Amino acid sequence: MFENWLSRRHLLAHTLAGGGVAGATYLGLTHEVHAEARSKKTEQATNPKLNTYDDNWVTRGECDIELVEWLDQQRITDASVYHFGTGGHHYVGTECAKPARRISVLGITASPQEYQNYVRLVTRRPEVLRYYNAVFGDIYLLNEKLLPSFDLVTLFHICEFRGPQTDAYGGMTDLAVTNLLTDKTRPGGYIFFYTSSFAFDKAKPVIAQWEKERPVERIGDYKSILVYRKAA
Repeated sequence: MFENWLSRRHLLAHTLAGGGVAGATYLGLTHEVHAEARSKKTEQATNPKLNTYDDNWVTRGECDIELVEWLDQQRITDASVYHFGTGGHHYVGTECAKPARRISVLGITASPQEYQNYVRLVTRRPEVLRYYNAVFGDIYLLNEKLLPSFDLVTLFHICEFRGPQTDAYGGMTDLAVTNLLTDKTRPGGYIFFYTSSFAFDKAKPVIAQWEKERPVERIGDYKSILVYRKAA
């Protein structure tokens, strides 16, 4: 009996993975395996899981380093930033929180591990918490009513993380996210993209369409960062 239960679970897993049910007839489980497989697939379709980033990026990103450099060159302090993709290093948030900058950052990560890093960071260094808040979530599920206005928005990772399940749970498109965060940028504020993103080829047509739909102007590049400004 125990052996049959193991065989049944193996066949079910095989079926859910897209395989057949060879041997199920021998066990007398063909109908049961098919029924449970259909039930599981229905559950996955009607209750899709959140598209998370199952990694912890702890190496400081080129775009993050360059953003902080740009802020210093422009002598920007006491501003507010929405930062898409915190990384497990949380470099932008911790650097902007320093007394010389005092730039307030709201970051988002879809990585549970990166968020855990944030909790450990601010537990050890509570002074960072006043200027840097990170949330765990999916940027494609942003609610505009929960967002304040920002002076700067980073969209370094646009088009990188959207998956098939994003549509299944009603996530926005990359263009819709870009437009929403632009609407939440104050007049005269800045929006940034990252040309070395692995998805930048996919982002290019999104950016081109966005330029037509929102009052923005490309004002230049800083190393691998594209810098846009919203009309005042």
